Amino acid sequence: MAPSSSRSLTLGYVPGATPAKWARNWAQRRPEVPLQLTLVAAADAADAVRTGAVDLAVLRLPADTSGLAVIPLYEETAVVVVPVDHLLTAADDVAAADLHGEPVLLPHDHVLDWPDAPGTPVEHRPETTQDAMELVAAGVGVLMVPQSLARLYHRKDLTFRPISGAPSCAVALAVPEGPQSAPIEDFIGIVRGRKPGSSRGQSQPMPKRTAREKTLAKQAARAAAKTDRKPGRAKRGRR
Repeated sequence: MAPSSSRSLTLGYVPGATPAKWARNWAQRRPEVPLQLTLVAAADAADAVRTGAVDLAVLRLPADTSGLAVIPLYEETAVVVVPVDHLLTAADDVAAADLHGEPVLLPHDHVLDWPDAPGTPVEHRPETTQDAMELVAAGVGVLMVPQSLARLYHRKDLTFRPISGAPSCAVALAVPEGPQSAPIEDFIGIVRGRKPGSSRGQSQPMPKRTAREKTLAKQAARAAAKTDRKPGRAKRGRR
């Protein structure tokens, strides 16, 4: 993929991430700079930023983020995916100890960082998490993933339960190290929840108000103050 144009911003995101809200906010604040969304494999997300294939990326940690600046976004709950009639569905959540002895599928794109995870790994490793979902439905084993992936690959014959005691799954925004372009700084402001008027949330300073605008603002403030001091309201406050 060629590096993105300076007149646009390309955001890579891993499966399960949902950048739609940020994209809507971006379109409102910076309509002159198109935001292009590109789905990238979890294993390739950091490299995509380093090589310039994307300008920035929403990825899962841990990952090799050398040469990148990483901005934490949120933590995801780890869940176990099972058939709808599985015994583990009896409770609202599952303890890690309940998974001991369960056959566990580990797809090649597995992203849950849990070195001492319970269960017995199934010898066959499916290529993708989506492939693993089909094996769960066939009764081959259970699957432990971040909750967003369980929702992304939802099937009517499968369900999931949060795993108490499991590590959470960190999601972050990765950008190249060093000084950032104005569009990247603006996007960082959006994901951090900065308001449009924030000095760090926009590339251009807010224009100063004209003398007429200042006069109108003062008149509106005086009118509001008079309304709050109406005699009828003051009398009702006395006893």
